[in-house]
Amino acid sequence: MAAAGLRRRVYELLDKGLAGSAFADVVHGSLIALVIVNVAAVVLESLPAVASAYGWQFRVLEVASVAAFTAEYLARLWAAPEHPPYRGLSPLRARLRAALSPGMVIDMLAIVPFYLGLIFDLDLRFLLLLRLVRFFKLARYSPGFASLVDALWSERRALGASLLIFLGALVIVAATMRIAEQEAQPDKFATIPDALWWAVITLTTVGYGDVFPVTPAGKLIAGVTAVLGIVMLALPVGIIATAFAREIQRRDFVVTWSMVSSVPLFAGLDAASVAEVMRAVTSATYEPGALICRAGQPAHAMFVIAEGEVEVQAGEMHHTLGAGRCFGEAAVLHGTPMDVTVRATSRVKVLALDAEELHHLMTTRPAIGLVIAAVAETRIAGDDRGA
Repeated sequence: MAAAGLRRRVYELLDKGLAGSAFADVVHGSLIALVIVNVAAVVLESLPAVASAYGWQFRVLEVASVAAFTAEYLARLWAAPEHPPYRGLSPLRARLRAALSPGMVIDMLAIVPFYLGLIFDLDLRFLLLLRLVRFFKLARYSPGFASLVDALWSERRALGASLLIFLGALVIVAATMRIAEQEAQPDKFATIPDALWWAVITLTTVGYGDVFPVTPAGKLIAGVTAVLGIVMLALPVGIIATAFAREIQRRDFVVTWSMVSSVPLFAGLDAASVAEVMRAVTSATYEPGALICRAGQPAHAMFVIAEGEVEVQAGEMHHTLGAGRCFGEAAVLHGTPMDVTVRATSRVKVLALDAEELHHLMTTRPAIGLVIAAVAETRIAGDDRGA
């Protein structure tokens, strides 16, 4: 049991939950800083003067970084059975599945160059390139980066079709330009492969100017190709931008749905009712010791604890509420001031349901009203005082 508890703690530390913790923030911040420093070191180490002057410092940084990244990799592998998708598997199968996940593969590639260099006599330039893979570790700590990767994956077929269209246009304009310029410039447009260089540079709107048409027909083709290039580039950019925006919305939807549906107060609601609650709630995070509400103040909202714990003070009485519990609903329903003072005892993620939104939900969704009213009556009866 102690080992399972420690494993759970390691998992929560490396993969922060809804509320996370200050220590988890420090760990993640340190790992992000270490990745950035490593990428900067690889770049600086490519300068001969800097490499010769600070060689041993780069070596110390590399050893320390590999030690930290190796410890992180092993800790993630050990804590893999706590990851929700793997909880139904045996510890061995969960760790094997985790080891093959994209994030863990990148983590492995981030440390492999160091150990390969110790065992084999490999080209240092190749090892240097592998060390730059550490940059992609940032995707684990950046929801935006992860969303972009998911967007690219979701639109892989559309992007593949765009690439196919681009390649087709590339061959066609290269063949056309060869016909127009072959006699005027046989050294540059003798064959279609020769003309492909010009086609790539023109379609991508780069235009180096090392190869250009001199005949009227060639100039006309070049003008059409340049305009076509703008259209060709706009197509995948539009696809990616739309998919990225959709992925951000989907991720926010999933996170909010998970928070709402995991709260016992709303667990028995149907999907339509959960969706209504989800549209009405707002979320907030409070650090340990932060005041959430004070006795005597107007009741503007009811609160549901999504993650973490709070201390509730009602007169001389003190007690603790954990995830899934709520407070403030009785005061909101009866239009009375708050009769409890609530403070966060750990980092807490709460869902706030505005008083006006609450009354609207209770009117439009009777199931929600019955659940909340039952909890409020329990408060008044004294079974769950001050919560």
